[in-house]
Amino acid sequence: MGHDDTILLIADLLIILAAGLGAGVICRRVGGSLMIGYMLAGTLIGEGGIGLLGHESDALEHVATFGALLLLFSVGIEFSLDELRRLGRTFFVGGTTQMVLSAVPVAAVSMAFGMEWRAALLVALAAALSSTVLVFRGLGELGQLEAPAGRRAVGILLFQDVALVPLILLTPLLSGRGEAPSAEAFGTLAGKTAIFLASFVVVKWLLGRWAIQLLAELRSTELVCLFAIVMLGGACLTAEQLGLPPAMGALAAGVAFSGSRLSTQIDSILLPFRETFAAVFFVTLGALLHPAVFLDEPVLMTLGLVGMILVKWAAGAIALRLVGLNWQSSAGMGLGLAQLGEFSFLLLLEGMEGGVISEQNYDRTLFIALGTLIATPLLLRYGTKFLRSDEQRRPAIELASNGDDGDRVLIVGAGPIGRDVAAYLETSGWMVSMIDLSPVNLHAFAQHGFETTIGDATERETLHRAGIDRMRLAIVCLPNDEITTRVTTAIRQANPKCAVVARVRYLLNIATARKSGAAEVICEEAEAARAILGSVRRVVGQG
Repeated sequence: MGHDDTILLIADLLIILAAGLGAGVICRRVGGSLMIGYMLAGTLIGEGGIGLLGHESDALEHVATFGALLLLFSVGIEFSLDELRRLGRTFFVGGTTQMVLSAVPVAAVSMAFGMEWRAALLVALAAALSSTVLVFRGLGELGQLEAPAGRRAVGILLFQDVALVPLILLTPLLSGRGEAPSAEAFGTLAGKTAIFLASFVVVKWLLGRWAIQLLAELRSTELVCLFAIVMLGGACLTAEQLGLPPAMGALAAGVAFSGSRLSTQIDSILLPFRETFAAVFFVTLGALLHPAVFLDEPVLMTLGLVGMILVKWAAGAIALRLVGLNWQSSAGMGLGLAQLGEFSFLLLLEGMEGGVISEQNYDRTLFIALGTLIATPLLLRYGTKFLRSDEQRRPAIELASNGDDGDRVLIVGAGPIGRDVAAYLETSGWMVSMIDLSPVNLHAFAQHGFETTIGDATERETLHRAGIDRMRLAIVCLPNDEITTRVTTAIRQANPKCAVVARVRYLLNIATARKSGAAEVICEEAEAARAILGSVRRVVGQG
């Protein structure tokens, strides 16, 4: 890059950041979405507006792409491997349904308007993709990431990101610039994908066993930040070298850190970088919009935009219904999936450069795609109002029927936490049994008529003396995470129908407790962080 190119890049970045800053201030004042503000600011300063970004810059595109990769890295941090396994049905059934139901109508309409079949299929595949970055960011702003509807929506989006892999091979065929990929080529790519994903399972294990502990002991935020950036860059570069999308590398790197002691810290450390690069990404995305396309054909563009949103909404709603949401919540969250994705532009650009799609059709489709993206925050905010209250919370634990034995619960650990839980459940009509190693801790409970058992809850004999076979629920309130895991395993082996709620001290051990059979895990680190953040927000808000 020469001196003049460097000056141009710096000037473009300053213009974009200044436009994003101005849009952000206005949005905060009026209570609007930052993402809409960024994209509208991009439209204003882009070639279709006042032309401050009228020239193309590869370096600027790379900066914007890095912003998208940072956002995808944050998406990965939010999802542990165990959670991805639980989302298996959502991932495959919901993802496939949403893509097929989006692509088929778009292909049919495109061919009805005179597009050649390859061009129609390319546009349809582009329409099948939604925006993981935009929806994830919007759900975060609305506090819906942890809700069942939000988790299912992100599961569908993650499937689409993985579906980019076979589309990479199809692109040369559909764009008319290559032969159809052979079965061997698909097999090779599938093998590369499997090896890449398997390698990150090993990387995650190594991080948990060695790297995370070392970084925690060093107590250096600078080293944590550098390590996370190196991991992200290395994963994206490895994916690129294997012929896979860098987005898959960013997601894999995030998942590798998920559930660790440092996952929250890494996300917080990278927050300023992520937000800055995200502003560049969204402003640059908005700069692609040419309002003149709408002015030339207002009726056609309006119908195309509304039609695309309706098709994507219906496809998303049906997909979400198939993975367990009720129709009301499915329709609401389906609005959040009613947009084209960032990677749709790659397919459309391939089509235009290959001569399959005319420049006019490219501009039309691009306008519709960007229109759906700009509308997404509004649609998502409106759609979440239709979510049923029981689907905005984490799903309740399903308790097995206990016949005529009543509601029985076993509490392991008679300390302060166990005492309070026992008191609540006893007044709620549950028959409470207690296990503890210390007879002193159990004495007060025995005096009040509780069933108590002195002994080691990791031993099956102790559990049977406490009546584990009659229990619907067990709550493990021990201060040692390793013992908690062993007790949970013993309970599930003794009575597989008994649901277990486990207490752990560290985020690092949540996945281990769940793997041992806990239906719900309460983490002291996470709860303390939420309490402290709540206090800080109240103090700052008063200021």
